[in-house]
Amino acid sequence: MTKPCVAELAPETCRLLVGTLARVGDKWSMLIIVSLEDGAVRFNVLRRRIGISQKVLASALRGLERDGYVTRTVIPTQPPGVDYALTEMGREVLGPVRALAAWALGRVGSIDVARRRYDAGAVE
Repeated sequence: MTKPCVAELAPETCRLLVGTLARVGDKWSMLIIVSLEDGAVRFNVLRRRIGISQKVLASALRGLERDGYVTRTVIPTQPPGVDYALTEMGREVLGPVRALAAWALGRVGSIDVARRRYDAGAVE
């Protein structure tokens, strides 16, 4: 018998939960979501703001759009522009993303100490 991933969740529910957490917990997704907080942003502005390659940004945005966190709007200009904006669900996830970021910022020092301690032990 396969053990459920969390408590007594059904395997299908676990699969969906893992996929959702993987999307929201991805470092690029978090940065994109926070970068879109103040409104729609053009693709290249977003790319420069985050410091991410075009290929990785396009892939992350496709995933966020597929999962319902962002919308993509083609602007009929020459050349065509593309704006990305948060959906209602994208705005809802800002709270948890910000809370996780605040927690991480408060733990940067202790995480660094733990890493150094681990790395020193791994070398021996």
